[in-house]
Amino acid sequence: MKRLIVFQFLAIMVFIAAALPACNSTNTEKEQTLKDAFEGKFYIGTAVNPRQISGRDSLSQEIILTHFNSIVAENCMKAERIQPEEGKFSFDLPDRFVEFGEQNNMHIVGHTLIWHSQAPRWFFVDEEGNDVSRELLIERMRNHIFAVVGRYKGRVHGWDVVNEAIIEDSSYRKSKFYEIIGEDYIELAFQFAAEADPDAELYYNDYGMANPGRRKGVIEMVKNLQAKGIKIDGIGMQGHLNLESLNLEEFEKSIVAFSELGVNVMITEFDLTILPFPTRETTADVGLRAEYEARMNPYADGFTEEALAEWNEACADVFRLFLKHQDKISRVTTWGVTDNHSWKNNWPIRGRTDYPLLFDRDYQPKPVVKTIIEEALK
Repeated sequence: MKRLIVFQFLAIMVFIAAALPACNSTNTEKEQTLKDAFEGKFYIGTAVNPRQISGRDSLSQEIILTHFNSIVAENCMKAERIQPEEGKFSFDLPDRFVEFGEQNNMHIVGHTLIWHSQAPRWFFVDEEGNDVSRELLIERMRNHIFAVVGRYKGRVHGWDVVNEAIIEDSSYRKSKFYEIIGEDYIELAFQFAAEADPDAELYYNDYGMANPGRRKGVIEMVKNLQAKGIKIDGIGMQGHLNLESLNLEEFEKSIVAFSELGVNVMITEFDLTILPFPTRETTADVGLRAEYEARMNPYADGFTEEALAEWNEACADVFRLFLKHQDKISRVTTWGVTDNHSWKNNWPIRGRTDYPLLFDRDYQPKPVVKTIIEEALK
């Protein structure tokens, strides 16, 4: 009986020993990640929020640290957040954002210095509510840029200096900056940013960059800056794309045309929606709102397998385009980590549920992530 027990014990040990190498091989096999796949090609980044930075949203933070090597401040560096009252800056969240990037050896992007939207009202008016003078607005703009860029000098690698200044007909947006200062507010913003941190990269950022009219206007604006010796290092193409109106041919034309200016091209705010759009004009205007219609929210109860397959195929095609032009593109950044963090939810229709990002609501990679990694590693 004792011999039988000993024999059984030895048999079990031999079985375990034989199985161990295979188990160890599986456990030590390194998971392929987006940042590994794109190494040597371009940065792969994402917009982050305070819960992710602090670790309160630990699942999102794990995705960020695993798959991304660049971060951009989603909201905490916008003017209305960082200087809600004149001279009263709120640096707590921006400080944490920069520290998070530094601690994890990430490429850090500040967003955004001068933007007509999400700017505090005081920026443009005097104590009586009237528009300020050109001189005063320039002074306020300079003070804001020097305070923000100067605080993070040598720590933030690049800044979206001016955001969304050109419209579809290639003309300047008639924002308060334009109305009070004139088109040279863009030149002044880049000048101030360069003075505040000469080593930081400086970018112009806009949406709808596949639009031929906007493309023409941006090219003219950048050439004008370059002719005056104004530092501009890159153009950010906000990749807020819609499957209904996706035109990769025009998007590619813009990538090539912008790169021919001798600047870096970046895909700065990537998301891809499959949902129908309530107007004919595809836009990323945060001020746009529409009335709720059920037909505009077809996946309120969840994404269907058919829709997911269609979305994955389109998203893979977009990333194939990025890989094709990896010599021109320095960074691709998704605007959010998972679908439940996307600004596209509840926009432009309150109650709408969208699915535009690489990771789903369960914090899992969509099938396209594996496809993208495989394409990048070819």
